[in-house]
Amino acid sequence: MLAALAAVPVLIALAVRLSSRDPGPGQGPPFLDRVSQNGLFIALTGMVVSIPLFLPLTVSVAAGDTIAGEAGHGTLRYLLAAPAGRIRLLAVKYAAAVVFCLAAALSVATAGVLIGSALFDVGPITLLSGDTISVGESLLRLFLVACYVGLSLLGLAAIGLFISTLTEVPVGAMAATAVLAVVSQILDNLPQLEWLHPWLFSHHWLGFADLLRQPISWDSFAANGLLQGGYIVVFCALAYSRFATKDVLS
Repeated sequence: MLAALAAVPVLIALAVRLSSRDPGPGQGPPFLDRVSQNGLFIALTGMVVSIPLFLPLTVSVAAGDTIAGEAGHGTLRYLLAAPAGRIRLLAVKYAAAVVFCLAAALSVATAGVLIGSALFDVGPITLLSGDTISVGESLLRLFLVACYVGLSLLGLAAIGLFISTLTEVPVGAMAATAVLAVVSQILDNLPQLEWLHPWLFSHHWLGFADLLRQPISWDSFAANGLLQGGYIVVFCALAYSRFATKDVLS
């Protein structure tokens, strides 16, 4: 799955490189029109393209498989008999999902930087605020963007962990988590539900623009972290409540 995510910026870079004309301003995803002038923008374009579907889909697979995958393979009761303990097992499984969230975001950013450097010129980046920063600082900003995106997916991972405790069919847990990610984004785009938007776990997924200004504004990072933290607490508690009282037969 990480290789598939890394392929997203690679495909974008190849499409731009092999195209007979450069994308015009406003054409395609954000930052696409800047790719031919600076290859580092491939990483940002790849991130924007991956956030709505590809990143949530892979995280849904990883999170939905945490407990249901063990039950489906008949290894869950053996893990608990080790004895690993139910709290410890849940903690380790969620920690693995957290690592995957960060690795997924970094895979897109790293692949974008590498393919962008190979196919296009690389130089100082002009930020959204109009300021220009060096290549070294640009790479640091890209790393912060990847961390922001990884953080944004932690709430979804917690939801997937909880759903994974409800079934012994991992595909069902994966599908349900992915559907919730899509539903949350749809609701976040309905102006009639504006009162609900700040409470949706996907609300801040594309809010990393503040990291591309000078000076950096950390408000969106903090708001995103607070929102994801709330989802983590609630759904990890629900996962424990369900898993602690569940009869494990497989």
